Amino acid sequence: MKKIIFVIFLLFVSTQLFSQSKNFTHQDTLRGSITKERIWWDLKHYDLSIKVNPNKKFLSGKNSITYEVLESSQIMQIDLQQPMKISKVIQNEKKLDFKKDGYSYFIKLESKQLEGAINEITIFFKGKPTIAVNPPWDGGLTWEKDSKGIDFIATSCQGDGASLWWPCKDHMYDEPESMAINITVPSHLINVSNGRLKTVTDNNDDTKTYHWYVKNPINNYGVNMNIGDYAHFSEKYNGENGILDCDYYVLKENLEKAKQQFKDVPKMLEAFEHWFGPYPFYEDSYKLVEVPYLGMEHQSSVTYGNQYQNGYLGRDLSNTGWGLKFDFIIIHESGHEWFANNITNKDIADMWIHESFTAYSENLFLDYHFGKLASSEYVIGTRQSIQNDRPIIGKYNVNHAGSGDMYYKGANMLHTLRQLIEDDEKWRQILRGLNAEFYHQTVTTQQIENYLSEKTKINLTAFFNQYLRDTRIPTLEYKINDNQLTYRWIHIVNDFDMPIKVSINSSEKWIFPSKEWKELKVNSSIRGFKIDENFYVESKHLN
Repeated sequence: MKKIIFVIFLLFVSTQLFSQSKNFTHQDTLRGSITKERIWWDLKHYDLSIKVNPNKKFLSGKNSITYEVLESSQIMQIDLQQPMKISKVIQNEKKLDFKKDGYSYFIKLESKQLEGAINEITIFFKGKPTIAVNPPWDGGLTWEKDSKGIDFIATSCQGDGASLWWPCKDHMYDEPESMAINITVPSHLINVSNGRLKTVTDNNDDTKTYHWYVKNPINNYGVNMNIGDYAHFSEKYNGENGILDCDYYVLKENLEKAKQQFKDVPKMLEAFEHWFGPYPFYEDSYKLVEVPYLGMEHQSSVTYGNQYQNGYLGRDLSNTGWGLKFDFIIIHESGHEWFANNITNKDIADMWIHESFTAYSENLFLDYHFGKLASSEYVIGTRQSIQNDRPIIGKYNVNHAGSGDMYYKGANMLHTLRQLIEDDEKWRQILRGLNAEFYHQTVTTQQIENYLSEKTKINLTAFFNQYLRDTRIPTLEYKINDNQLTYRWIHIVNDFDMPIKVSINSSEKWIFPSKEWKELKVNSSIRGFKIDENFYVESKHLN
């Protein structure tokens, strides 16, 4: 792949998914903050039912929401984006009043909710949902046809929010503990959603309803429906937590290609269970589902559109050759089952938790199957895409993500941290520990930072400030005078004093730079000096 193509791609991602507008609106605040109309109730369960009309590109349905009252209140915020509309809200068989503010609906409940109560509300909705212009970066529904002219439909809504197509508590901090997904489609089509398929109902009106059930907590944008003329095949993976059911849904014309290409799935599971711990959703199975866009990390229903090629649409994002050893979408999007779906950010500003660890998972897949050198060469090769345009962490409470550098700058940050630990088994146990400590939880950056500092026994405050909150790359400024090396860090945040491994006259040494000049004398004249490439830093030689 030519570098310029990937740079253009990243620029698009940065502008579409990670908008850096400084002028945040009232709607940004309603969407991105834990408002007083959200915080008083804890989401327990969604029972979502949708009827899909492909000819009219129209959805209609209802969502029954079970919740626990944490503190007494009466006004509930639910989100649904135009042109979708809420038509009616029912509680205890009574119709409720509501007011609309942008795409946030403020519902006046039947009576003041009493602390500790478990209640239910049912929301009826309909409309023509936003059509995704360039999914998955642009959210909405994709209404396509397969080569036979049969409807091929899918949802994708990361960044833009699940409220693009169904009414929900559209903030990442609160997830339902379980979810029922009931999708009605024309009889000749199949719907695939999250969790396990319980039943299929023939409605005797040329439609069928597919009833799926998710037993585990699930984030809003991870909910999906995928509709097409699918062929199905499956296998069983003998994993750390027993037998994992793996189901594959692909267009019939691609069945044989899929049976070959999807052999990367058990290889992925073997590598990621080694590095991250057990697949987090055994109860809900693992699915890989073909869709009419590139793909996304929908929980237990990972979507795939990489055209049955290795690499990223046949291209190596690292320009090293290693990126063509695996199918990028299978590996990357499945890596999100651990980082995004198991461990989920509370605020989109902390999306690096999803993307940095998952981009890093690509080279850990290589490490497991092809060795440590392959892993290092790949992640170092991805540095070509880093722009250092703005910090990786976004603005809090306004639905604002950080720079697209959260992918490969984040991956290189984690690769650098691995070097500081100097113990690969310890690093593996730390990664596995993350998934155990924060199993099925929503988290903040501070929680992740604190955990890594505690387990590495390194104060990583300045390290994360440097790589997550600053755009400058630490630069080792140095001078050589015969047998003396003089060096210091520049372009750094306060208190940054990361040690680094260097080669002096072909001999490896650790040096300990800070912002002050330091000196190191060796036994002979310094003829060769090189920084270990596994550290994501820059250097400047002063004559």
